[in-house]
Amino acid sequence: MAAATSAAPALLLGALLLVAAATTAALTDDVLALVVFKTGVADPLGRLAAWTEDDDRPCSWPGVGCDARTGRVTSLSLAAESLSGRLPRALLRLDALLTLSLPGNNLSGPVLPSLLGSLTRLRSLDLSSNRLAAAVPADLFAQCREIRSLSLAHNELSGYIPTDVASCSSLVSLNLSSNRLAGPIPDGLWSLPSLRSLDLSGNALSGSVPGGFPRSSSLRAVDLSHNLFAGEIPADIGEAALLKSLDLGRNFFTGGLPDSLRRLSGLRFLGVGSNALVGEVPAWIGEMWALERLDLSGNRFTGAIPDDIANCKNMVEADLSRNALTGELPWWVFGLPLQSVSVAGNKLYGWVKVPGDAALSLRSLDLSSNGFSGGIPPQIPTFASLQSLNLSSNSISGQMPAGIGGMRLLEVLDASANHLNGSMPPEIGGAVALRELRMGRNSLTGRIPAQIGSCRSLVALDFSHNEFTGSIPSALGNLTSLQVVNLSQNKLNGTLPVELSNLPSLHIFDVSHNSLSGGLPKSRFFDNIPAYFLSDNSGLCSSRKNNSCSTVMPKPIVLNPNSSLNPLSQATPSSPSSMHHKKIILSVSTLIAIAGGAAIAIGVITVTVLNRRVRAAASRSKPAIALSDDYLSQSPENDASSGKLVMFGKGSPEFSAGGHALLNKDCELGRGGFGAVYKTVLRDGQPVAIKKLTVSSLVKSRDDFERQVKLLSKVRHHNIVTLRGFYWTSSLQLLIYDYLPGGNLHKHLHECTEENSLSWMERFDIIIGVARGLMHLHQHGVVHYNLKSSNVLLDSNGEPRVGDYGLAKLLPMLDRYVLSSKIQSALGYMAPEFTCKTVKITEKCDVYGFGVLALEILTGRRPVEYLEDDVVVLCDVVRSALEEDRLEDCMDQRLCGEFPMEEAIPIIKLGLVCTSQVPSNRPDMGEVVSILELVRNPQESPGDELV
Repeated sequence: MAAATSAAPALLLGALLLVAAATTAALTDDVLALVVFKTGVADPLGRLAAWTEDDDRPCSWPGVGCDARTGRVTSLSLAAESLSGRLPRALLRLDALLTLSLPGNNLSGPVLPSLLGSLTRLRSLDLSSNRLAAAVPADLFAQCREIRSLSLAHNELSGYIPTDVASCSSLVSLNLSSNRLAGPIPDGLWSLPSLRSLDLSGNALSGSVPGGFPRSSSLRAVDLSHNLFAGEIPADIGEAALLKSLDLGRNFFTGGLPDSLRRLSGLRFLGVGSNALVGEVPAWIGEMWALERLDLSGNRFTGAIPDDIANCKNMVEADLSRNALTGELPWWVFGLPLQSVSVAGNKLYGWVKVPGDAALSLRSLDLSSNGFSGGIPPQIPTFASLQSLNLSSNSISGQMPAGIGGMRLLEVLDASANHLNGSMPPEIGGAVALRELRMGRNSLTGRIPAQIGSCRSLVALDFSHNEFTGSIPSALGNLTSLQVVNLSQNKLNGTLPVELSNLPSLHIFDVSHNSLSGGLPKSRFFDNIPAYFLSDNSGLCSSRKNNSCSTVMPKPIVLNPNSSLNPLSQATPSSPSSMHHKKIILSVSTLIAIAGGAAIAIGVITVTVLNRRVRAAASRSKPAIALSDDYLSQSPENDASSGKLVMFGKGSPEFSAGGHALLNKDCELGRGGFGAVYKTVLRDGQPVAIKKLTVSSLVKSRDDFERQVKLLSKVRHHNIVTLRGFYWTSSLQLLIYDYLPGGNLHKHLHECTEENSLSWMERFDIIIGVARGLMHLHQHGVVHYNLKSSNVLLDSNGEPRVGDYGLAKLLPMLDRYVLSSKIQSALGYMAPEFTCKTVKITEKCDVYGFGVLALEILTGRRPVEYLEDDVVVLCDVVRSALEEDRLEDCMDQRLCGEFPMEEAIPIIKLGLVCTSQVPSNRPDMGEVVSILELVRNPQESPGDELV
C-alpha cells in the first residue's frame, strides 16, 4: 500500500512530462508549418520577414494568434499583404487553427480538398479576393465539422457547388460570389439550421431556384443576383420569415412576384431588377413595413404605381425604372423620406406634382424617358439635398427656374431632349458643385451665361441643339476639369476664347454647325482637334501660320476581294444615300495619295504572294504532322527533337481527347491570320482552346518565343482571354487559352437574327469591357496589333474577352508588309500608319481598331462593305451621318429604337476620335475608359477606380 502511494507522484510526474513533451512537439510543428508556409509564397512587401525557425514560439509573429493557455496557433490572418503563389499545403499542419483569413492576396492554384477535413477545429475560413482557380473540390465539405463562416468570393473557381455543403449543419455564413460556378443550387441548402447569410452572386449558376424554405429558417440575407437562373421565383420564399435582404436581380426570372413575399414584414431590401417579371406592381408591397430599398427596375411590370407603397415609412431608395408603368407619378415620391428615386424609362405622363409639404431629403431623382409635361415644379430648387436631377427625354416646357442656382449640392442636372425655352438663368453659377450640365435638344435662347464659369467642378457641358446666340464666354476657361463640351447646332458667333487653352482635360469640344470664325486657341488639344468638331462654321480656321494642320495620314488601304479588275480601292467618305453611285472628285493631292497608296499596296500584294509561294513549297516538301498523346507529353528541355508543353497555373499537362484532336476538323473553332483554333479538353475536364500557329517559319527562336509567351501569360484581366500554356517544337507551336462558350463578337453582330440580336445594354457592356481589356494590355506594355470583332470572345455571361493579343511580337521583327499579309482580314480596322514605314507602330494602332470596333457594334455594319462597283468604309459613313445630323439612321436597325441617343452619340463621336488619321489625335485607352464610364455613370467621378 505504501509502495503504491509512493508510486502515484511518479506516475503523475510522468504524465505531466508526456503532456509537456507533446505540447512542445506541437509548438515545434506550428513553427515549422508556418516557416514552410513562408517559403511557399512570394512576399514582396516583406510582411513575413519576422517568421524565423529560430523562434520557439510563433505567437509574436505578424498575423499569427495563439491560445493563451497552450500556446498553439489558433489564428492566421494576413489580409491584403500581396502574397502570391499556390495555397501552401503546410496550412494543413496547423491543426489547432480556429480562424484562417487570407483575403485580398494573389494566391493561386486550387482549393486544398482536405482543408476542412484536416483542420477539424476550424470555424472561420476566408480566402476571398485571390486568384484561386479550378473546380471547387467535390469533397471539400465532406467533413465540414465546426465550420461556421466560409468565404471563397472573388476568385476564379469553376464547376458545380458540391452537394455536401447541405450537410454543414454549423454553417452560418457562406459566400461563393464572383466566381465562375455553374449548375444548380444544391438541394437542402435552405434547410441548414444555422445558415443566416448566403451569397452566390456573380456566377453562372442556372436552372430554377429550388423551393423548400422552412418556417424555421434562420436566413437573414440571400443574394443570388448576376446569375443565369430562370423560371419563377419560388412560391414559398416568404416562409423564410427572418429575411432582411433578398437580391434576385440580373437573372432570367419570369412570372410575377410571389404572394408569400408579403409576409416578410422585416425585409429591408428587395431586389428583383433586370429580370423578365410581368404583371402589375402588387399593392401588398405596402405591407412590408420595414422596407428601405426596393429595386423592381428592368422588368415588364405594367399598370400604375400603387399608392400603398407610401406605407413603407422607412423607404430611402426606390428604383422602378425601365418597365412599362403608366399613370401619374405617385405622390409618395415626395412624401416619404426617400433619398433616391428612379422611374426612368416608363410610360408615365401628366404634370409632375410636388406637394407643399414635400420631404426635402431627396438626393437623386430620375424622371427621364417618360411623358411628363408642364413646367419644372418650382419646389424642385428648394430640395437642398438634391445631388442628381434627371428630367431628360420628356415633354417638359417653360423656362429653367432661376432658383436652380441655389442648389449648392447639385452635381448632375440633365434636362436635355425636352421643350424648354427662354434663356439659361445666370443664377446657374450658384450651383458650384455641378459636374454635369446637360441641356441639349431644347429651344433655349439668348447668350450662354458667363456665370457658368463659377461652376469649377464641371466635367461635362452640353448645350447642343438649341438656339443660343452670341459668343462663347471666356469664363469657360476657368473650368479646368472640363472633359466634354458640346455646343453644336446653335447660332453662336465670334471667335473661340483664347482662355480655352487653359483646359488640360478636354477630350471632346464640339462647336460644329454654328457661325464661329477666327483661329483656334493654342493648346495640345486644339492643335489636334478633329475637323468634324469644327465643321459648318463660316470662318473658323483650323490651321495656323507655320503650323499646318492639313497634314493627314494616308487612308487605310482596302482590298476588294470581289473585284477582278481593280484589287485596290481608296476609301473615301460615303453615306447611305451615295452607296451605289459615289461622286469621285480628283484633285492633284488626291491623285498623289492614290498613287502612293497604290504603290504601297502593290508592295503588300507582292510580299504576300511571295510568302504564300514559299509556304506552299515548304508544305509540299514536308510530310503532314500527325500528333499523338506522346507527342504532347512533357519532355526534357534538353531534348531539342522533342516537344515541350508548359502550363501556367491550373490545368493538367495532358489532353483527354488526345493530341490527334488538334488536327481534327470537327474540333476546329475558326481560323485567323496567325493560325487555326481547336477545342479540346484537359485531363481535369476543363475545355481549352488551342491555337496552332501557322507562322512557324517566321517565329522567334525557342528562347525568345518562350520569353514572349510567358510575358503574355502574366497579363490577367477579366476582359482578356487567359493564356494557359504553350507547346513548342521547331516546326509546331501551340498556344493554349481558356475556352469561351459564347463564341466571337463577329457572329453575334453579323450572323444573328433580330430575335437573337444583342441588346443596347449588352453592346454598351461589350464596348466598355473591350476598352478595359485594351487598357490593361497597354498598361503591361502589350500592343494587340490585330483587334477585330472575331478576336473578341464572349463568356457564358456575355462578358467580352479580348483574344489573339500580342502575337505579332512572336515574329523576329515587326515587318509591316509581312504583318499586314498575316492580318488582311483586319482591313478596315488597321490604322493608316501600317502603310508608312517612317511612323512608329504604337498603342494608338489599337485605339484606331477600337474606334472602328465601337462603330461596328453600334451600327451592326461591317468595317468595310464591298458593293458591286463600290467600297464603303464604315468610319466615313458614320462621319458623314454625324455632319448631316442623322446619326439615328446609322444605328443597328435590330435595336428597334430601344437605345438612348444621349449615350449613343458620345460613343459614336468617341469612335470617330479614336479613328483619327493622325495618331496623336487619338486618346489613349485610359482616357477612352474614363469617357465611357462618364457616359454610363454620369453621377460618378471620372477619377474613380475604373477597372
